[in-house]
Amino acid sequence: MDQKIKTLKIIHLAITFGIVAIYFTLGDITALKSFKVPALDASSVVFLALPLIAVFASNFVFKNTLKQAKDIKELEDKFGVYQTASIIRWAILEGAAFIILFLKPDFMLFGLLIILYMVFLSPTLDKMKNDFESVRIK
Repeated sequence: MDQKIKTLKIIHLAITFGIVAIYFTLGDITALKSFKVPALDASSVVFLALPLIAVFASNFVFKNTLKQAKDIKELEDKFGVYQTASIIRWAILEGAAFIILFLKPDFMLFGLLIILYMVFLSPTLDKMKNDFESVRIK
């Protein structure tokens, strides 16, 4: 099981560091020194709400995917479902961060907050157990 978790951690690091590298390469990080939120207009409200939508959508899809393992008894056998759910969750968050970077770079701070959230989603065996327990799968 430890080897499987290590593999998932490597996938998580690759996704996270990949988007960080793209943000530092394509984004204007120097513009973030003042941490000012740009002026809001009707078209920018969507980009302001996008991080929240991404977090809630990714968690919703993650938990619904975990529920597919309700008939599986052993934790090790549930790992495939957990890996799939985690990758889908990270992909939703990564997609939101890319949308912000490419379509509304003024809101790059919110993309960085999504990336920070992704860092905290690093997989561990304890998190896996807790996630399955939170959807009442034992």
